[in-house]
Amino acid sequence: MRALSRCPEHTHDGGLRSQDLTDLQCTRKRSSYNRIVANLRLARRQFLSMNGGAVGISALYALACKARRQESSGRAGGKREPEEAGYGPLHPANDETTGLPLLALPANFRYLSFGWAGDPLAGGLVTPGAHDGMAAFDAGAGLIRLVRNHEIRSGAAYAESPVYDKNGGGGTTTVEFDGAKGSFVAARASLAGTAVNCAGGPTPWGSWLSCEETVLGPGGEDSLEKAHGYVFEVPSAGASTAEPYLAMGRFVHEAVCVDPRTSIVYQTEDQGQAGFYRFVPEEPGNLSAGGALEMLALADTPKADTRRGQRTGNWRTVNWVSIDNPDPEPIEANSVHSQGVVKGGATFGRLEGTWFGHNRAYFVSTNGGDAEAGQVWEYDPDEERLALLFESPGPEVLDMPDNICVSPRGGLVLCEDGDGEDFVRGLTTSGEIFPFAKNNVVLNGERNGLAGDFRNSEFAGATFSPDGRWLFFNAQNPGISFAVTGPWENGSI
Repeated sequence: MRALSRCPEHTHDGGLRSQDLTDLQCTRKRSSYNRIVANLRLARRQFLSMNGGAVGISALYALACKARRQESSGRAGGKREPEEAGYGPLHPANDETTGLPLLALPANFRYLSFGWAGDPLAGGLVTPGAHDGMAAFDAGAGLIRLVRNHEIRSGAAYAESPVYDKNGGGGTTTVEFDGAKGSFVAARASLAGTAVNCAGGPTPWGSWLSCEETVLGPGGEDSLEKAHGYVFEVPSAGASTAEPYLAMGRFVHEAVCVDPRTSIVYQTEDQGQAGFYRFVPEEPGNLSAGGALEMLALADTPKADTRRGQRTGNWRTVNWVSIDNPDPEPIEANSVHSQGVVKGGATFGRLEGTWFGHNRAYFVSTNGGDAEAGQVWEYDPDEERLALLFESPGPEVLDMPDNICVSPRGGLVLCEDGDGEDFVRGLTTSGEIFPFAKNNVVLNGERNGLAGDFRNSEFAGATFSPDGRWLFFNAQNPGISFAVTGPWENGSI
Protein backbone atom coordinates (compact mmCIF):
# COMPACT_ATOMS: atom_id res chain seq x y z
CA MET A 1 0.00 0.00 0.00
CA ARG A 2 1.41 3.38 -1.00
CA ALA A 3 1.56 5.88 1.85
CA LEU A 4 -0.25 9.19 1.56
CA SER A 5 1.95 12.17 0.85
CA ARG A 6 -0.26 15.24 0.87
CA CYS A 7 -3.93 15.99 0.67
CA PRO A 8 -4.96 16.80 -2.92
CA GLU A 9 -7.30 19.64 -3.65
CA HIS A 10 -10.95 18.80 -3.03
CA THR A 11 -14.14 19.48 -4.84
CA HIS A 12 -17.22 20.04 -2.72
CA ASP A 13 -20.95 20.10 -3.52
CA GLY A 14 -21.80 20.85 -7.12
CA GLY A 15 -18.24 20.18 -8.25
CA LEU A 16 -16.97 23.60 -7.12
CA ARG A 17 -13.31 24.00 -6.05
CA SER A 18 -12.82 24.57 -2.34
CA GLN A 19 -9.97 25.10 0.11
CA ASP A 20 -12.19 24.27 3.07
CA LEU A 21 -10.12 21.28 4.20
CA THR A 22 -7.23 22.54 6.29
CA ASP A 23 -3.82 20.97 6.71
CA LEU A 24 -4.90 19.90 10.17
CA GLN A 25 -7.88 18.02 8.77
CA CYS A 26 -5.71 16.32 6.18
CA THR A 27 -3.23 15.34 8.89
CA ARG A 28 -6.04 13.81 10.88
CA LYS A 29 -7.19 11.84 7.85
CA ARG A 30 -3.66 10.60 7.18
CA SER A 31 -3.30 9.48 10.79
CA SER A 32 -6.63 7.63 10.70
CA TYR A 33 -5.79 6.17 7.31
CA ASN A 34 -2.34 4.97 8.32
CA ARG A 35 -3.69 3.30 11.45
CA ILE A 36 -6.32 1.44 9.43
CA VAL A 37 -3.83 0.45 6.75
CA ALA A 38 -1.46 -0.90 9.42
CA ASN A 39 -4.27 -3.09 10.74
CA LEU A 40 -5.16 -4.19 7.24
CA ARG A 41 -1.59 -5.19 6.52
CA LEU A 42 -1.41 -7.24 9.70
CA ALA A 43 -4.54 -9.22 8.85
CA ARG A 44 -4.76 -8.95 5.07
CA ARG A 45 -4.23 -12.65 4.41
CA GLN A 46 -6.85 -13.66 6.97
CA PHE A 47 -9.31 -11.05 5.72
CA LEU A 48 -8.94 -12.12 2.09
CA SER A 49 -9.45 -15.72 3.06
CA MET A 50 -12.65 -14.99 5.00
CA ASN A 51 -14.10 -12.82 2.27
CA GLY A 52 -12.89 -14.78 -0.71
CA GLY A 53 -11.77 -11.47 -2.25
CA ALA A 54 -15.42 -10.80 -3.02
CA VAL A 55 -15.74 -7.37 -1.50
CA GLY A 56 -13.19 -5.59 -3.66
CA ILE A 57 -10.60 -5.04 -0.96
CA SER A 58 -7.73 -5.15 -3.43
CA ALA A 59 -7.98 -1.39 -3.21
CA LEU A 60 -8.16 -1.76 0.60
CA TYR A 61 -9.24 1.56 1.99
CA ALA A 62 -8.84 4.35 -0.55
CA LEU A 63 -9.52 6.90 2.16
CA ALA A 64 -8.67 10.55 2.59
CA CYS A 65 -9.15 13.16 -0.05
CA LYS A 66 -10.33 10.84 -2.80
CA ALA A 67 -11.57 12.47 -6.01
CA ARG A 68 -14.70 10.34 -6.37
CA ARG A 69 -17.90 12.27 -5.69
CA GLN A 70 -21.52 11.29 -5.55
CA GLU A 71 -22.86 14.72 -4.80
CA SER A 72 -26.31 15.45 -3.55
CA SER A 73 -26.82 19.10 -4.46
CA GLY A 74 -30.36 20.37 -4.63
CA ARG A 75 -31.76 18.07 -1.93
CA ALA A 76 -34.85 19.24 -0.16
CA GLY A 77 -36.21 17.80 3.05
CA GLY A 78 -39.78 16.59 2.79
CA LYS A 79 -39.93 16.50 -1.00
CA ARG A 80 -42.29 13.83 -2.29
CA GLU A 81 -41.07 11.55 -5.02
CA PRO A 82 -42.04 12.28 -8.61
CA GLU A 83 -44.63 9.87 -9.98
CA GLU A 84 -42.15 7.90 -12.07
CA ALA A 85 -39.83 6.99 -9.18
CA GLY A 86 -42.44 5.15 -7.09
CA TYR A 87 -44.38 2.06 -8.15
CA GLY A 88 -47.87 3.50 -8.22
CA PRO A 89 -50.87 3.31 -5.87
CA LEU A 90 -51.05 0.65 -3.16
CA HIS A 91 -53.84 -1.95 -3.20
CA PRO A 92 -54.66 -4.79 -0.76
CA ALA A 93 -52.93 -7.95 -1.99
CA ASN A 94 -53.51 -11.53 -0.85
CA ASP A 95 -50.76 -13.42 0.92
CA GLU A 96 -49.79 -16.56 -1.03
CA THR A 97 -49.42 -18.49 2.24
CA THR A 98 -52.70 -17.71 4.02
CA GLY A 99 -54.82 -16.07 1.32
CA LEU A 100 -55.32 -13.06 3.62
CA PRO A 101 -54.81 -9.44 2.48
CA LEU A 102 -52.02 -8.74 4.97
CA LEU A 103 -50.26 -6.06 2.90
CA ALA A 104 -51.15 -3.33 0.45
CA LEU A 105 -48.66 -3.21 -2.43
CA PRO A 106 -48.29 -1.65 -5.88
CA ALA A 107 -49.72 -3.51 -8.86
CA ASN A 108 -47.83 -6.58 -10.10
CA PHE A 109 -46.02 -7.22 -6.81
CA ARG A 110 -46.65 -10.49 -4.97
CA TYR A 111 -45.66 -11.81 -1.56
CA LEU A 112 -45.85 -14.67 0.87
CA SER A 113 -45.68 -14.80 4.67
CA PHE A 114 -43.57 -17.23 6.71
CA GLY A 115 -41.86 -17.60 10.07
CA TRP A 116 -44.89 -16.56 12.12
CA ALA A 117 -44.69 -16.32 15.92
CA GLY A 118 -45.71 -19.77 17.15
CA ASP A 119 -44.48 -21.63 14.06
CA PRO A 120 -42.29 -24.68 14.80
CA LEU A 121 -38.50 -24.46 14.89
CA ALA A 122 -36.05 -27.35 14.56
CA GLY A 123 -35.70 -29.47 17.69
CA GLY A 124 -39.29 -29.06 18.84
CA LEU A 125 -38.90 -25.34 19.64
CA VAL A 126 -41.38 -22.58 18.85
CA THR A 127 -40.68 -19.34 16.97
CA PRO A 128 -40.66 -16.41 19.43
CA GLY A 129 -42.46 -13.17 18.57
CA ALA A 130 -41.45 -9.51 18.35
CA HIS A 131 -39.68 -9.92 14.99
CA ASP A 132 -37.25 -7.06 14.38
CA GLY A 133 -33.94 -6.53 12.55
CA MET A 134 -32.89 -9.04 9.92
CA ALA A 135 -30.41 -9.69 7.11
CA ALA A 136 -30.22 -12.08 4.16
CA PHE A 137 -27.24 -14.24 3.15
CA ASP A 138 -26.50 -16.46 0.16
CA ALA A 139 -26.64 -20.11 1.24
CA GLY A 140 -25.91 -21.59 -2.19
CA ALA A 141 -28.08 -23.63 -4.56
CA GLY A 142 -30.68 -20.87 -4.69
CA LEU A 143 -31.17 -20.85 -0.90
CA ILE A 144 -31.20 -17.72 1.23
CA ARG A 145 -30.50 -17.63 4.95
CA LEU A 146 -32.22 -14.96 7.02
CA VAL A 147 -30.96 -14.20 10.52
CA ARG A 148 -33.79 -12.49 12.41
CA ASN A 149 -33.87 -10.67 15.76
CA HIS A 150 -36.58 -11.03 18.41
CA GLU A 151 -36.99 -7.94 20.58
CA ILE A 152 -38.03 -9.63 23.84
CA ARG A 153 -36.78 -8.38 27.19
CA SER A 154 -37.16 -11.12 29.76
CA GLY A 155 -38.56 -14.53 30.53
CA ALA A 156 -36.95 -17.92 30.15
CA ALA A 157 -34.59 -18.22 27.20
CA TYR A 158 -36.57 -19.65 24.27
CA ALA A 159 -33.88 -22.26 23.52
CA GLU A 160 -31.41 -24.24 25.64
CA SER A 161 -28.44 -23.42 23.42
CA PRO A 162 -26.67 -21.15 22.64
CA VAL A 163 -27.65 -19.10 25.73
CA TYR A 164 -26.08 -15.98 27.25
CA ASP A 165 -28.50 -15.40 30.16
CA LYS A 166 -31.15 -17.97 31.01
CA ASN A 167 -33.53 -15.14 32.00
CA GLY A 168 -33.16 -13.20 28.76
CA GLY A 169 -36.13 -13.71 26.44
CA GLY A 170 -34.59 -12.28 23.26
CA GLY A 171 -32.29 -13.68 20.63
CA THR A 172 -32.20 -14.66 16.98
CA THR A 173 -33.66 -17.33 14.73
CA THR A 174 -32.20 -18.39 11.39
CA VAL A 175 -34.58 -19.12 8.52
CA GLU A 176 -33.87 -20.82 5.19
CA PHE A 177 -35.86 -19.59 2.19
CA ASP A 178 -35.79 -21.00 -1.34
CA GLY A 179 -35.34 -17.96 -3.54
CA ALA A 180 -35.80 -19.92 -6.77
CA LYS A 181 -39.13 -21.48 -5.73
CA GLY A 182 -40.26 -18.65 -3.47
CA SER A 183 -40.93 -20.84 -0.44
CA PHE A 184 -40.03 -21.32 3.22
CA VAL A 185 -37.68 -24.25 3.92
CA ALA A 186 -36.76 -24.47 7.61
CA ALA A 187 -35.95 -22.45 10.74
CA ARG A 188 -33.80 -22.96 13.84
CA ALA A 189 -32.55 -21.25 16.98
CA SER A 190 -29.23 -19.39 16.60
CA LEU A 191 -28.93 -17.19 19.75
CA ALA A 192 -30.93 -17.14 22.99
CA GLY A 193 -30.78 -15.57 26.43
CA THR A 194 -30.18 -12.01 25.27
CA ALA A 195 -32.48 -9.04 25.86
CA VAL A 196 -34.29 -6.57 23.59
CA ASN A 197 -32.55 -7.65 20.38
CA CYS A 198 -33.79 -4.76 18.31
CA ALA A 199 -31.69 -4.49 15.17
CA GLY A 200 -28.11 -5.16 14.14
CA GLY A 201 -26.48 -5.60 10.76
CA PRO A 202 -24.77 -8.03 8.37
CA THR A 203 -21.01 -8.38 8.06
CA PRO A 204 -19.06 -8.87 4.80
CA TRP A 205 -17.82 -12.21 6.11
CA GLY A 206 -21.28 -13.72 6.35
CA SER A 207 -22.54 -13.16 9.88
CA TRP A 208 -25.18 -11.08 11.64
CA LEU A 209 -24.38 -8.69 14.50
CA SER A 210 -27.32 -8.71 16.91
CA CYS A 211 -27.65 -5.69 19.20
CA GLU A 212 -29.27 -5.38 22.62
CA GLU A 213 -31.37 -2.23 23.05
CA THR A 214 -31.03 -2.10 26.83
CA VAL A 215 -28.42 -1.73 29.57
CA LEU A 216 -30.41 -3.62 32.20
CA GLY A 217 -28.98 -6.30 34.46
CA PRO A 218 -27.76 -8.00 36.39
CA GLY A 219 -30.74 -8.10 38.73
CA GLY A 220 -33.73 -5.80 38.55
CA GLU A 221 -37.38 -6.61 38.05
CA ASP A 222 -36.58 -8.76 35.02
CA SER A 223 -34.30 -11.02 37.11
CA LEU A 224 -31.54 -10.86 34.51
CA GLU A 225 -28.45 -12.75 35.65
CA LYS A 226 -25.94 -10.85 33.52
CA ALA A 227 -25.28 -7.33 32.29
CA HIS A 228 -26.88 -6.48 28.94
CA GLY A 229 -26.34 -3.83 26.29
CA TYR A 230 -23.89 -5.61 24.01
CA VAL A 231 -23.32 -6.85 20.46
CA PHE A 232 -23.35 -10.58 19.69
CA GLU A 233 -22.19 -12.22 16.45
CA VAL A 234 -24.30 -14.92 14.78
CA PRO A 235 -22.80 -16.84 11.82
CA SER A 236 -25.39 -17.22 9.09
CA ALA A 237 -24.39 -20.87 8.64
CA GLY A 238 -24.26 -21.75 12.34
CA ALA A 239 -25.02 -20.60 15.85
CA SER A 240 -23.59 -17.84 18.00
CA THR A 241 -21.07 -18.44 20.76
CA ALA A 242 -23.36 -16.24 22.90
CA GLU A 243 -20.32 -14.22 23.99
CA PRO A 244 -20.73 -10.42 23.97
CA TYR A 245 -18.19 -8.15 22.30
CA LEU A 246 -17.39 -5.92 25.28
CA ALA A 247 -15.02 -3.66 23.36
CA MET A 248 -17.86 -2.60 21.03
CA GLY A 249 -19.50 -0.87 23.98
CA ARG A 250 -22.29 -1.29 26.47
CA PHE A 251 -25.08 1.12 25.60
CA VAL A 252 -28.64 1.14 24.25
CA HIS A 253 -27.66 -0.44 20.96
CA GLU A 254 -29.94 -0.33 17.94
CA ALA A 255 -28.18 -1.22 14.69
CA VAL A 256 -24.78 -1.57 13.04
CA CYS A 257 -23.36 -1.46 9.54
CA VAL A 258 -19.92 -2.54 8.34
CA ASP A 259 -17.65 -0.93 5.75
CA PRO A 260 -16.47 -3.98 3.74
CA ARG A 261 -13.22 -2.25 2.84
CA THR A 262 -12.03 -1.87 6.43
CA SER A 263 -14.30 -3.91 8.72
CA ILE A 264 -15.04 -0.69 10.63
CA VAL A 265 -18.41 -1.14 12.35
CA TYR A 266 -20.72 1.89 12.63
CA GLN A 267 -23.19 1.72 15.52
CA THR A 268 -26.38 3.58 16.44
CA GLU A 269 -27.81 4.29 19.88
CA ASP A 270 -31.55 4.43 20.54
CA GLN A 271 -32.13 6.93 23.30
CA GLY A 272 -33.30 10.55 23.47
CA GLN A 273 -29.71 11.82 23.51
CA ALA A 274 -27.83 9.41 21.29
CA GLY A 275 -24.42 9.07 19.70
CA PHE A 276 -23.21 7.66 16.38
CA TYR A 277 -20.20 5.42 17.00
CA ARG A 278 -17.59 3.47 15.11
CA PHE A 279 -15.63 0.43 16.23
CA VAL A 280 -12.20 0.13 14.60
CA PRO A 281 -11.18 -3.54 14.96
CA GLU A 282 -7.64 -4.63 15.73
CA GLU A 283 -8.01 -7.35 13.10
CA PRO A 284 -10.33 -6.73 10.13
CA GLY A 285 -12.92 -9.48 9.95
CA ASN A 286 -12.26 -10.60 13.54
CA LEU A 287 -14.24 -8.45 15.95
CA SER A 288 -13.54 -10.74 18.89
CA ALA A 289 -9.91 -9.56 18.84
CA GLY A 290 -10.97 -6.18 20.20
CA GLY A 291 -10.48 -2.67 18.93
CA ALA A 292 -11.20 1.00 19.60
CA LEU A 293 -14.63 2.58 20.15
CA GLU A 294 -15.11 6.18 18.98
CA MET A 295 -17.97 8.70 18.77
CA LEU A 296 -18.69 11.08 15.89
CA ALA A 297 -18.19 14.80 16.47
CA LEU A 298 -18.76 17.75 14.13
CA ALA A 299 -15.46 19.53 13.52
CA ASP A 300 -17.01 23.00 13.42
CA THR A 301 -19.37 22.52 16.39
CA PRO A 302 -18.11 20.55 19.40
CA LYS A 303 -20.96 18.99 21.40
CA ALA A 304 -23.37 19.70 18.53
CA ASP A 305 -27.06 18.88 18.91
CA THR A 306 -28.41 17.72 15.54
CA ARG A 307 -31.98 17.00 16.63
CA ARG A 308 -33.50 20.28 15.41
CA GLY A 309 -32.67 23.15 13.10
CA GLN A 310 -30.74 21.18 10.47
CA ARG A 311 -30.53 21.77 6.72
CA THR A 312 -30.47 19.01 4.10
CA GLY A 313 -27.56 18.65 1.70
CA ASN A 314 -25.12 20.56 3.92
CA TRP A 315 -21.92 18.53 4.15
CA ARG A 316 -20.01 19.01 7.40
CA THR A 317 -16.57 17.69 8.29
CA VAL A 318 -16.43 15.28 11.22
CA ASN A 319 -13.85 13.86 13.56
CA TRP A 320 -13.97 10.98 16.01
CA VAL A 321 -13.39 11.14 19.77
CA SER A 322 -12.25 8.13 21.73
CA ILE A 323 -14.39 6.30 24.27
CA ASP A 324 -11.92 5.40 27.00
CA ASN A 325 -14.21 2.99 28.87
CA PRO A 326 -16.57 1.19 26.47
CA ASP A 327 -17.91 -1.11 29.20
CA PRO A 328 -18.44 1.25 32.14
CA GLU A 329 -19.50 0.20 35.61
CA PRO A 330 -21.65 1.61 37.02
CA ILE A 331 -23.30 2.32 33.68
CA GLU A 332 -25.26 5.37 34.90
CA ALA A 333 -22.26 7.26 36.24
CA ASN A 334 -20.02 7.06 33.18
CA SER A 335 -22.15 6.10 30.18
CA VAL A 336 -20.59 5.72 26.76
CA HIS A 337 -22.62 8.69 25.49
CA SER A 338 -21.54 11.03 28.29
CA GLN A 339 -17.90 10.07 27.77
CA GLY A 340 -18.15 11.08 24.11
CA VAL A 341 -20.01 14.34 24.70
CA VAL A 342 -17.42 15.53 27.21
CA LYS A 343 -14.85 15.27 24.40
CA GLY A 344 -17.07 17.10 21.88
CA GLY A 345 -19.19 14.27 20.47
CA ALA A 346 -22.42 15.12 18.62
CA THR A 347 -25.87 14.30 19.97
CA PHE A 348 -28.64 12.85 17.79
CA GLY A 349 -32.23 11.95 18.60
CA ARG A 350 -32.98 8.23 18.92
CA LEU A 351 -30.73 6.72 16.28
CA GLU A 352 -32.20 3.52 14.88
CA GLY A 353 -31.47 1.71 11.59
CA THR A 354 -28.21 1.95 9.65
CA TRP A 355 -26.93 0.33 6.44
CA PHE A 356 -23.76 0.61 4.36
CA GLY A 357 -24.06 1.22 0.61
CA HIS A 358 -22.59 3.42 -2.13
CA ASN A 359 -19.47 3.61 0.10
CA ARG A 360 -21.60 5.55 2.59
CA ALA A 361 -23.16 4.75 5.96
CA TYR A 362 -26.83 5.75 6.09
CA PHE A 363 -28.58 6.00 9.46
CA VAL A 364 -31.88 7.32 10.78
CA SER A 365 -32.99 9.41 13.72
CA THR A 366 -36.50 8.16 14.37
CA ASN A 367 -37.81 11.34 16.02
CA GLY A 368 -35.26 13.86 14.81
CA GLY A 369 -36.14 17.00 12.86
CA ASP A 370 -38.27 20.05 13.46
CA ALA A 371 -41.46 18.00 13.06
CA GLU A 372 -40.01 15.21 15.26
CA ALA A 373 -41.03 12.76 12.52
CA GLY A 374 -37.59 11.51 11.43
CA GLN A 375 -34.27 12.27 9.78
CA VAL A 376 -32.09 10.23 7.44
CA TRP A 377 -28.35 10.94 7.67
CA GLU A 378 -25.53 10.09 5.27
CA TYR A 379 -21.93 9.65 6.41
CA ASP A 380 -19.09 9.60 3.86
CA PRO A 381 -16.07 7.84 5.41
CA ASP A 382 -13.78 8.59 2.47
CA GLU A 383 -14.06 12.32 3.15
CA GLU A 384 -15.02 12.13 6.84
CA ARG A 385 -18.13 14.26 6.36
CA LEU A 386 -21.80 14.10 7.28
CA ALA A 387 -24.99 15.40 5.64
CA LEU A 388 -28.70 15.30 6.35
CA LEU A 389 -30.17 13.45 3.37
CA PHE A 390 -33.84 13.78 4.30
CA GLU A 391 -35.99 15.27 7.05
CA SER A 392 -39.67 14.47 7.34
CA PRO A 393 -41.94 17.54 7.38
CA GLY A 394 -44.67 15.48 9.04
CA PRO A 395 -45.95 11.94 9.65
CA GLU A 396 -48.01 11.92 6.44
CA VAL A 397 -44.71 11.89 4.50
CA LEU A 398 -42.57 9.75 6.81
CA ASP A 399 -43.61 8.73 10.33
CA MET A 400 -40.68 7.80 12.58
CA PRO A 401 -38.36 5.65 10.42
CA ASP A 402 -36.74 2.68 12.13
CA ASN A 403 -34.91 -0.10 10.26
CA ILE A 404 -33.29 0.77 6.94
CA CYS A 405 -31.55 -1.02 4.08
CA VAL A 406 -29.98 -0.08 0.76
CA SER A 407 -31.34 -1.72 -2.37
CA PRO A 408 -28.97 -3.42 -4.85
CA ARG A 409 -30.44 -0.98 -7.37
CA GLY A 410 -29.46 2.07 -5.34
CA GLY A 411 -32.50 3.28 -3.43
CA LEU A 412 -33.11 3.10 0.31
CA VAL A 413 -35.90 1.22 2.08
CA LEU A 414 -37.31 2.64 5.33
CA CYS A 415 -39.51 0.81 7.85
CA GLU A 416 -41.90 3.02 9.80
CA ASP A 417 -42.62 2.79 13.53
CA GLY A 418 -45.15 5.60 13.88
CA ASP A 419 -48.29 6.11 15.91
CA GLY A 420 -50.77 5.41 13.10
CA GLU A 421 -50.76 3.19 10.02
CA ASP A 422 -47.25 2.08 9.17
CA PHE A 423 -45.60 1.86 5.76
CA VAL A 424 -42.46 0.57 4.15
CA ARG A 425 -41.21 3.54 2.12
CA GLY A 426 -38.66 4.02 -0.62
CA LEU A 427 -36.18 6.89 -0.50
CA THR A 428 -33.92 7.94 -3.35
CA THR A 429 -30.38 9.14 -2.66
CA SER A 430 -31.49 12.52 -3.99
CA GLY A 431 -33.79 12.74 -0.97
CA GLU A 432 -37.25 12.00 -2.39
CA ILE A 433 -39.70 9.57 -0.86
CA PHE A 434 -42.67 7.34 -1.75
CA PRO A 435 -44.79 4.58 -0.13
CA PHE A 436 -44.13 0.98 -1.15
CA ALA A 437 -46.04 -1.25 1.28
CA LYS A 438 -48.76 -0.68 3.89
CA ASN A 439 -49.52 -2.79 6.94
CA ASN A 440 -52.97 -4.39 6.55
CA VAL A 441 -52.69 -7.22 9.12
CA VAL A 442 -56.03 -8.08 10.75
CA LEU A 443 -56.32 -11.62 12.14
CA ASN A 444 -59.07 -13.76 13.62
CA GLY A 445 -57.05 -16.80 14.67
CA GLU A 446 -56.29 -18.04 11.14
CA ARG A 447 -52.64 -18.74 12.04
CA ASN A 448 -51.43 -20.08 15.41
CA GLY A 449 -54.50 -18.63 17.12
CA LEU A 450 -53.26 -15.05 16.61
CA ALA A 451 -56.04 -12.48 16.64
CA GLY A 452 -56.32 -8.70 16.57
CA ASP A 453 -55.94 -5.58 14.49
CA PHE A 454 -52.20 -5.17 13.91
CA ARG A 455 -52.29 -2.45 11.25
CA ASN A 456 -50.47 -0.06 13.58
CA SER A 457 -47.67 -2.53 14.26
CA GLU A 458 -44.25 -1.38 13.17
CA PHE A 459 -42.43 -2.74 10.16
CA ALA A 460 -38.85 -3.92 10.74
CA GLY A 461 -35.98 -5.91 9.30
CA ALA A 462 -36.00 -4.79 5.67
CA THR A 463 -33.33 -6.63 3.68
CA PHE A 464 -32.89 -7.74 0.07
CA SER A 465 -31.87 -11.19 -1.08
CA PRO A 466 -28.30 -11.25 -2.44
CA ASP A 467 -29.63 -11.36 -6.02
CA GLY A 468 -31.96 -8.41 -5.36
CA ARG A 469 -35.07 -10.33 -6.38
CA TRP A 470 -36.76 -10.56 -2.95
CA LEU A 471 -37.36 -7.88 -0.34
CA PHE A 472 -37.86 -9.35 3.13
CA PHE A 473 -39.30 -7.49 6.11
CA ASN A 474 -41.24 -8.15 9.32
CA ALA A 475 -44.40 -6.98 11.03
CA GLN A 476 -43.14 -6.91 14.60
CA ASN A 477 -46.52 -7.79 16.10
CA PRO A 478 -47.89 -10.38 16.04
CA GLY A 479 -44.58 -11.52 14.50
CA ILE A 480 -44.68 -12.23 10.75
CA SER A 481 -41.97 -12.29 8.09
CA PHE A 482 -42.77 -11.35 4.49
CA ALA A 483 -41.03 -11.98 1.17
CA VAL A 484 -42.01 -9.56 -1.64
CA THR A 485 -41.04 -9.71 -5.30
CA GLY A 486 -42.07 -7.92 -8.47
CA PRO A 487 -40.98 -5.46 -11.16
CA TRP A 488 -38.30 -3.62 -9.18
CA GLU A 489 -36.93 -2.13 -12.39
CA ASN A 490 -40.06 0.02 -12.72
CA GLY A 491 -39.15 2.22 -9.75
CA SER A 492 -36.36 3.47 -7.51
CA ILE A 493 -35.75 0.57 -5.16
